[in-house]
Amino acid sequence: MGMKIGFIAMSGVRAHNKALTDHGLTLPGFVERSKVIASLPSLGLLTLAGLTPREVDVEYVEVPDLDAVNGVPGEFDAVAISSFSAQIREAYRLADRYRARGTRVILGGLHVSARPAEAAQHADTIVIGEGEPAWPALVADLRRGALKQCYDSRGCDFHLAEAPMPRFDLLEIDRYNRLTVQTQRGCPFRCEFCAASMRIAPTFKVKPVEKVMAEIRRIRERWPHPFIEFADDNTFVNKRHGRELMRALAKEHVRWFTETDISVAEDEELLRMMHDAGCAQVLIGLESPSPAGLDGLEQKANWKSKQRAKYRKAIDRIQGHGITVNGCFILGLDGAGPESFAEVWDFVRDSGLYEIQITVQTAFPGTPLYERLDREGRLLRRDAWELCTLFDVNLKPAGMSVAELESGLLSLAAKIYSDEFTRERREKFFDRRRQNLRDAASIQEAQA
Repeated sequence: MGMKIGFIAMSGVRAHNKALTDHGLTLPGFVERSKVIASLPSLGLLTLAGLTPREVDVEYVEVPDLDAVNGVPGEFDAVAISSFSAQIREAYRLADRYRARGTRVILGGLHVSARPAEAAQHADTIVIGEGEPAWPALVADLRRGALKQCYDSRGCDFHLAEAPMPRFDLLEIDRYNRLTVQTQRGCPFRCEFCAASMRIAPTFKVKPVEKVMAEIRRIRERWPHPFIEFADDNTFVNKRHGRELMRALAKEHVRWFTETDISVAEDEELLRMMHDAGCAQVLIGLESPSPAGLDGLEQKANWKSKQRAKYRKAIDRIQGHGITVNGCFILGLDGAGPESFAEVWDFVRDSGLYEIQITVQTAFPGTPLYERLDREGRLLRRDAWELCTLFDVNLKPAGMSVAELESGLLSLAAKIYSDEFTRERREKFFDRRRQNLRDAASIQEAQA
């Protein structure tokens, strides 16, 4: 008799704070962004499914709202459950339901790696660190009834050249407005607040470009003209790999979005290659327009603080190549007081940013920020994981009250995401783009 494993993604994205849900999250910018996040499948689970022997039956299931599920979604011998910190308690509830029915439960991911003892209370086994090095042995042990309580891959030197093809075939493609592909893992910078993959993959590594292209081609077999989001911490931090990636991607005719840092603006050749390769938008963590907000955020060389003076010129240069910039700001940073909301508004209005994402400083488990604020007694509650949404406050800000931060977020969101200002921003971008194309045509005529 065969074995069946369910890969269960807790995929909903929403704020816990009702005032934000009622006001902030109904604004256009938030709605667009939350839909985008919620519509992304779990690449981690699809990757583990790709590592699972073909004689094991597998199924991918998304659970956006556990309250809407009666019992459990599907009958399985074992389930691997993935969740963000904000929904980890829902993941635990679902895990408990499965275990009560005799189903083996496997928990892993960023939160589990940060809080293994907590997660172990709700699982038959947990995976700490990257999933790929642990998965083959885990499945073999599962099949012979000898599952260990923990699989810890933190000492493994896993190379992305060995990464399996994710099981994109398990997805109902029509449900998504984009699919994710990973080109690298980790980040050489050490930002205090960052809870991205560097917390489970501390060394920066890149995936061979041909492997990335193979994944994109596999997606195109099911979706001829896909929109791709690169699930990277910082796609162009390695410029040589970035150029190689762009040369290959230009032949695939896909549109894509990614996250990177401001230094991409310094490389005109790379920007041209990105545009020619189908780049629609880059999200860049600007964090704060003021020196006080940026000081000390990047812990190796204070790199973020040193870039601030280049922000406006960098945005102009990237968008001048027809690539929109989604500038991400963090409200409630330690160096920021009540005046910071006006500073962000002024910068956003004057910079010409096409899109803006505003979040509040959030202490995620496993980050240096969480550990520091815990020592300083500034966490509102040590295990308030439901507040780890980036839109809810889970800490006591240094320069203002919790109420000031919450109200400042709401009032700033109301201005930034208003229909009028959104339309104004986008019209400015397209006006500039049309002018650039006219200028380029004039230069070509003059040279002819």
